[in-house]
Amino acid sequence: MRVGIMLRAIEEKGGIGNYTRNVVAELLRHDQELMLGNEYVLFYRSARSAGQFANYENVREVVVTASNKALWDQAAIPLACRRHRPDVLFHPKFTAPLLAPCPVVMTVHGADWFIPEQAQYYPPLDVRYMRAAMPLYIKKCAAVLSVSQLTTEDFERVLRLPKGKMRTVYLAPARQFRRVEEEAKLSAVRTRYGLPARYILTLSKRAGDGRKNLGQIFRGYAAYHARAARPAALVVGGEGCDQFRQDYNLPSDGYGGDVHFPGWLEPADMPAIYSLADLYLYPSNLEAFAMPVAEAMACGTPVVTSNVNGLQEIAGDAAVLVDPQDTAAIAGAMEKVLENGELRRMLSARGLARAQHFSWDKCAAETLSILEEAACRR
Repeated sequence: MRVGIMLRAIEEKGGIGNYTRNVVAELLRHDQELMLGNEYVLFYRSARSAGQFANYENVREVVVTASNKALWDQAAIPLACRRHRPDVLFHPKFTAPLLAPCPVVMTVHGADWFIPEQAQYYPPLDVRYMRAAMPLYIKKCAAVLSVSQLTTEDFERVLRLPKGKMRTVYLAPARQFRRVEEEAKLSAVRTRYGLPARYILTLSKRAGDGRKNLGQIFRGYAAYHARAARPAALVVGGEGCDQFRQDYNLPSDGYGGDVHFPGWLEPADMPAIYSLADLYLYPSNLEAFAMPVAEAMACGTPVVTSNVNGLQEIAGDAAVLVDPQDTAAIAGAMEKVLENGELRRMLSARGLARAQHFSWDKCAAETLSILEEAACRR
């Protein structure tokens, strides 16, 4: 089987970029280990992305250029497929080339645009576009992968999809995510980012603060800080997040003085950053598959997260779940976990066990099986 993979998202920072890089690496590793003999044609939008999988003998890397994403998806990629003749085309992001000459499989990372309380976090033009285009993409696809059962059920309900058109295939934390115990490595990472002795960790991005619920996080932290005898600091990781100090009028002293913005955190350092944290706080408003929650659990870090959407599905009973709109509940959960060593140990153990449920071996095998089914329809 010859598998074409669209990789215009491979340079993105954040969840979909991480998924794209990991799923390609794991498909190739899985194929090589089992000696399956499949070929892969990797379609890049930029020449600077090419070369990272060139060491695989069964990989052909192709740079496909276009002036914008729509033309790349809908014109350049179908032409490239006619030239390189894949048996199936896979896009790890949520668009499908409508004129592709072969079966197409894509991955969806949430049904947010179709659910009013979730669509509010996206520009109105994007919502209108996706509501019009997504049914066409799904109709074109031989199969659609979904990163959570909630997403599968949302699409089946909203678009009245037949059972089996959309398949839930859980992703997983990258293989590097494990509990870090080496003191030298922990000390080096703490120094590199100026991390406090005790801290609560949360992650965001400059344009994602509404979805990530930063306002409630800061209000909850202020309430916790006011009543804690020895409050832990709050570390907000992410590029450009230092602007939140001004956006949310954080004071320079009191609780605001204990909020730290280390900037972009290198992926290689994240296992140590999670391992150093006393708590991972993620009361997000909107997630399909909450990768940071899975990463924190894989590192044995106690988690407080939301009791809604994909967060609850991924965390299961391995986290303290709170109403993301309840400031007092968020503050109380922080206090409860940070002041109860037995609870922290229990959450750590449960998190490590829960993280085993999400496996790249399983994800790669299930994804490849669906691609093979789709290719047979040619």
